[in-house]
Amino acid sequence: MEAFLQQLNESQREAVLYNEGPSLVIAGAGSGKTRVLTYKIAWMLQNGISPYNILALTFTNKAAREMKSRIARMADEDTARRLWMGTFHSLFSRILRREAEHTGFRSDFTIYDAQDSKNLLKAIIKEKQLDDKVYKPASIQAHISKVKNELITPERYLADKELIEYDNFTHKPAIADIYMTYRNRCKTAGVMDFDDLLLYTYLLFDENPEIKARYRNQFRFILVDEYQDTNSAQHEIVRQLTTEQHSICVVGDDAQSIYSFRGANIGNILDFRKTYPESKLFKLEQNYRSTQIIVKAANSLIDKNKEQIPKHIYSRKSPGDAIPVICAYSDLEEGYIVAGRIAEMRMIRHCEYKDFVILYRTNAQSRIFEEALRKINIPYRIYGGLSFYQRKEIKDIIAYMRLTVNPNDEEALKRVINYPARGIGDTTVNKIVATATTHNVGLWEVLADPLKYNLNINSGTAKKLESFRKIIYRLAEIALTQDACETGRAIVKETGLLGELYEDRTPEGLSRVQNVEELMSSLNAFVSSRREEGIREISTGDFLAEISLLTDQDTDKNAHADWVTMMTIHSAKGLEFKNVFIVGLEEQLFPSERSMQNPRNIEEERRLFYVALTRAEETVFLTYARNRFRNGQSQSCVPSRFLKDIDRQYLHIPADAAFGHSPVQPSFSAPHSQTKPERYTSLRKLAREENEPDVTVQHQSIGPLQVGYRIRHERFGAGKITALTGENENAKAVVLFDNFGSKQLLLKFARFEIIKE
Repeated sequence: MEAFLQQLNESQREAVLYNEGPSLVIAGAGSGKTRVLTYKIAWMLQNGISPYNILALTFTNKAAREMKSRIARMADEDTARRLWMGTFHSLFSRILRREAEHTGFRSDFTIYDAQDSKNLLKAIIKEKQLDDKVYKPASIQAHISKVKNELITPERYLADKELIEYDNFTHKPAIADIYMTYRNRCKTAGVMDFDDLLLYTYLLFDENPEIKARYRNQFRFILVDEYQDTNSAQHEIVRQLTTEQHSICVVGDDAQSIYSFRGANIGNILDFRKTYPESKLFKLEQNYRSTQIIVKAANSLIDKNKEQIPKHIYSRKSPGDAIPVICAYSDLEEGYIVAGRIAEMRMIRHCEYKDFVILYRTNAQSRIFEEALRKINIPYRIYGGLSFYQRKEIKDIIAYMRLTVNPNDEEALKRVINYPARGIGDTTVNKIVATATTHNVGLWEVLADPLKYNLNINSGTAKKLESFRKIIYRLAEIALTQDACETGRAIVKETGLLGELYEDRTPEGLSRVQNVEELMSSLNAFVSSRREEGIREISTGDFLAEISLLTDQDTDKNAHADWVTMMTIHSAKGLEFKNVFIVGLEEQLFPSERSMQNPRNIEEERRLFYVALTRAEETVFLTYARNRFRNGQSQSCVPSRFLKDIDRQYLHIPADAAFGHSPVQPSFSAPHSQTKPERYTSLRKLAREENEPDVTVQHQSIGPLQVGYRIRHERFGAGKITALTGENENAKAVVLFDNFGSKQLLLKFARFEIIKE
């Protein structure tokens, strides 16, 4: 074991060897946290402590498996197997099964996943004849989860005047009754949900002192990983088991506390030494992952937070290069700049695609990067989520779009005939399918004339089908006369989809709304870009043809073991990559708009940025756009305050990325500006598009424009006019853009300003 201890630095070794009372190990990013936990347990085992007496709590099964595997190599497999090591939920489930007779459940109780729980709540709301637009199952589920994690039972809920008054204020007085019914139905069915595994463990110990004492005596040594991510229930259960013998070691990093939306309470780690006044503090401050520049930049950022345990993380790796800040003129250009940089670095530095990750604040941001990477044939995968066009809410809207073009699209019809809910159940759909099969016709033909095909339905169902049919007819008429963007807007309005999504105020619901808004931006960009380029194909069918290839990720996933990874920053915690792009660094996006009214929320957003920075081993790129399409129109953006939080000596800042200055407000209606702003210059031009000029009539100048002038386009950024062709309504400019290659623009629709003559 002494040989193993020699592999630790001094701070790690001290944390491993201390076992005389409670200890708090603050483990900075890349500081070897897992190694410390593993070696500490191995050291205990080597010193005669039984695995039966050690309780090691983690947040993921992966972390538990990894530590057990390492311990097995240092001790032996049988000893490692007998450790009480695993996630909170798995180990507490084990205890609850063992003590089932004291909980009111059988030992073979089953566990509901989130969808099971939601389905039961949906049924209860329906049975109680409550309005599911007021009592949204997803929102009620989130609320019940929250109160359970605060250890509030239905009885306590009913007795809490503040909770009841709040429910009355929000016009949801039946929540307490729903919660009580839900708890009782679960008990009757012999099931628990994930939150119950924590709540019932707490109640087991709270209501049975002799059982609590037995487990206190068994678990003489308790270790908790990622303590900054614990919620109130987890903290209280740990406290129940340690109030007498205090043999507890928690490991975590307050600077990486980013899950408050899941109930995590940063106060658990910040106040640990108040809960255990005799505890000893250890700090793991050497970062083994990142260059010195990255670590120093991250330090200068997180120093701006008030709620933290002071620490100074350092690196002894190479100094590294200053972190480039890239200012794109638009979100579209941002995507192509990032794709271009990846292509360049792969060619020049001989990197593999798997060495790159693109980190964003919200899932909706992935679309532009997906399209840019595909444009130059860079393989990628979406980690911890689906490709943009594979997300349910997007597929629902696309299904409606498909029906407006082709009502005989059977899969599209089955997908949305009862979404949003309109009382057309599976039984009715099955009858339609059976009737269509019998008569060898499409589903839509049966739906359009149910009497002709003797569809066996009652009058009420017939009216519901007629209502759905009218919606599709109406949307089809719009699709025939309007562009794809107008059709998309009509779909989310006419079908009630947007209202359905907006009523779900859970984090997941808000993410879905953002995705729909991003789709609307995509439609707007599709139509406006094609109009500018003089392309007439802007219909719904044209858009569907454009994205059809984007909806199939199977080829990328099966053909390449080497791909660029894209993910939200929340999904990236615990991972590391050689090269990291942190994108969308703008106010109201990162930090998010919802966080901006609360200083504590801003601090969590800053911690999220800190997590993003510290994923990088060698290089980080920080990007933002001056203009971003939101709600179907281009909006000016302000660089994120977090960029100003980083000490400038660690950044490479181009002149046009002057933080604190308002973004340029281009005057597209008068494309003759004399301003000469600095611009970002890419290392390599992306592949040029085949947009050849109309050679029939060429000009040296049209109005204020001349061949050779530089312009800045709203979406494509800066470029040089290489040709002017056509007359009057058909006048066009061919522009070689810095990051998009050659584009032909129809001047009557083009939105740009002259930046250099």
